[in-house]
Amino acid sequence: MGLFGRRGRRGAEEPELAEDDFQDGHVEGSLLDELGPYDEADAPDDGVARLDLGSLRLPVPDGAQLQVEMDPAGPVKAVHVLTQHGQFTVNAYAAPKSGGLWEEVCGELAEQLRGDGATVRSEVGDWGQELAVTLGQVALRFVGVDGPRWMLRGVVAGPPDRARPSATALRDLLRGTVVVRGALPMPVRTPLPIDLPEAIAEHIAQAQADPPLRD
Repeated sequence: MGLFGRRGRRGAEEPELAEDDFQDGHVEGSLLDELGPYDEADAPDDGVARLDLGSLRLPVPDGAQLQVEMDPAGPVKAVHVLTQHGQFTVNAYAAPKSGGLWEEVCGELAEQLRGDGATVRSEVGDWGQELAVTLGQVALRFVGVDGPRWMLRGVVAGPPDRARPSATALRDLLRGTVVVRGALPMPVRTPLPIDLPEAIAEHIAQAQADPPLRD
């Protein structure tokens, strides 16, 4: 299942989505400066410890565990952050200077999720539109932000009875994230590369070289 979504502003729920439900909306730079997430050029000197993943610097909560998802071709596909609120995944993508990528793909995501049998609702969050999704016994929240030549997308998966605090925790994670877009031109929707810290990369390499013994 592809995990693309759209932006959010905190507030009331709306009916289930159709592709033409999405109206034009753009997060102004001043709002990003106020709320975060941050472009590398505007990264705050706030003393917050962030995990450096190359294109992303994540303020990983204390006590969280990390799970690395590798692409079969070799690159890192995603880094999942596991907490009491659920599993968080944050990715950044190349986007046009004009913004609006999150809005563009949100209708696609809603239709895809419905095709998988999910219940999909639209809610307004800190940055515009969000998707609140129930799929089986899992509640998912998709939140996205359009930045300068990048789009940040976060999703949290957890139990339905934790859906609200999980959504709040996801917004907090995105709010403190720094995106490192780089100057190289990239096709729109290209995932920004994830680079693991040396210690984590060495741990994974060692685990792959020494598979667990079987009885």
